[in-house]
Amino acid sequence: MYKLAILTSHPIQYQAPFFRKLAAVPQIDLIVIFRKKNRENYFDEGFGRKVVWDLPLLDGYSSIFLKNPWSINSVLRKKKVEILIVYGWNSFTNWWAVLSALQLNIPFFVYGENPLQQEFVKTGPPEQLRRWFLQTLFKKAAGCFYIGKENKKFYEHFGVPERKLFSMPYSVDNERFFREATRNKRPAFAPSFAKGYGGQGKAAAGKQKTRRGLGILENAVVILFVGKLIPKKRPLDLLEAYKSLNSSALALVFVGDGTLRNELEEYCKEHNLKNVHFVGFKNQTELSDYYAVADIFVLPSGAGETWGLVVNEAMCFGLPVVVSSVVGCGPDLIHEGKNGYIFQVGDVRALSGYLALLIKNKSTRRNFGVESLKIIRNYNYEKDLEGMSEAFRRIGLLGI
Repeated sequence: MYKLAILTSHPIQYQAPFFRKLAAVPQIDLIVIFRKKNRENYFDEGFGRKVVWDLPLLDGYSSIFLKNPWSINSVLRKKKVEILIVYGWNSFTNWWAVLSALQLNIPFFVYGENPLQQEFVKTGPPEQLRRWFLQTLFKKAAGCFYIGKENKKFYEHFGVPERKLFSMPYSVDNERFFREATRNKRPAFAPSFAKGYGGQGKAAAGKQKTRRGLGILENAVVILFVGKLIPKKRPLDLLEAYKSLNSSALALVFVGDGTLRNELEEYCKEHNLKNVHFVGFKNQTELSDYYAVADIFVLPSGAGETWGLVVNEAMCFGLPVVVSSVVGCGPDLIHEGKNGYIFQVGDVRALSGYLALLIKNKSTRRNFGVESLKIIRNYNYEKDLEGMSEAFRRIGLLGI
């Protein structure tokens, strides 16, 4: 057994299930180090409200909260850490951790999200200095974990050789979402796939209850957006596309909250848009109800959407997906014309056109949903453990 430490920002709902999975590996003694104080209960500026996650974020693995950036050195020594994984590099604490690892002769790995497609052309001393810092970081690292194709290209852009690159596909808790999707009798879930997930008895009633609660007709095609209503997510693009579709047999559901909500609601009033529903922030155990009633999922985000894990979640429910060209997961999760479409960011007409194609053809939506399920099954925590195991073997440790 060897001591593995992971340094990350704070408890995150997407990371906790993987940490529990990793802590259960017999060869690993895991300690997760958080830079910031416990944020299971905090005010989220993006949502514009206090957030209290309804799933445990600290159960099932050992963790510690740093008192200050300087304390990382003593933590690594006292915990007798043998391997360090640093999540990201936009923090002084992370850089200090790297320096500490070098001083203590602890091999460290870097885990980042940056897609190459969002590396905008910059010049001048600040960019030259940034490039030097990143090249130095990656050179000193034992390896770099990449979450997808564009992220791998990012590392390669900064000179990281293939031998130091290891795949850790960005994943959500697939098993939990598969169970919820099966319980809700999603159309794309064939009996062979659903076998073993159980709990389908109450599903259809629950799905119809959610629809009725929103006032959505049973035969309406539901388009879903999940995320913060902020400029980066570009929710107005989706609203404008919906307006151009001009059909009474449609419904659009926004799950989330944020600074743009009032503007979006005013837009609906101004243009007399019908069947647009703003349901506000929904917690982890509530999200499934909305994925279950949806027929199409859309993420129209702009720069800053390094991946988009809500796309993973939607695909676990067998949904066809439409994303912008900037969304980081697009090249990995969207197989164009098979499970969804990618439109040029900001091109409302193209977005509207793709939605029209899916709306008019129920069998296409179903086929796309089946393909989404096939794709997303390969983006799971087991694949992440495989990538980590390969990386550890590369530095001479036994696999996990």
